[in-house]
Amino acid sequence: MAFFKEFKEFALKGNVMDMAVGVIIGGAFGKIVSSLVNDILMPPIGALLGNTDFSQLRIDISKVRDITSSAVQSVEGMVTKGDAAQAAAAAEPIYWNYGAFIQQCVDFTILALCVFLMVKLMNRLMKKKEEAPAPAPEPPAPTKEELLLTEIRDLLKEQKK
Repeated sequence: MAFFKEFKEFALKGNVMDMAVGVIIGGAFGKIVSSLVNDILMPPIGALLGNTDFSQLRIDISKVRDITSSAVQSVEGMVTKGDAAQAAAAAEPIYWNYGAFIQQCVDFTILALCVFLMVKLMNRLMKKKEEAPAPAPEPPAPTKEELLLTEIRDLLKEQKK
């Protein structure tokens, strides 16, 4: 039972709840940034580079597989060269999707910049909060007793004159 009690204390702390909210908002923010990159930034950049869709930039590396598979098969002597070529043609192509990687790098850069700016803003606000002097507390209002004593003192001063 001590384990569950300890877990409950941990889970219900304010920091854990704040972190959960941050993760949820961060996930939504990541989707917004992905949409910004994929739908807003990359199409004009692709148009400037000659109608290039970065998500479709890829290199077909199936030839490497075909060469290695035909070499292995001819060394093993199991099938002839013609059979290896037919088997390679029937296999699905293999692509190296470097355009998607470029888009993910742009996503990361924008997210990193936003997080940097948010942390910088938070640090500036915390610094201002620490630097700002606390306002001096106002003296408390005099009590009835103090007011009465003040009047007595003033009367005594007048009588001495």
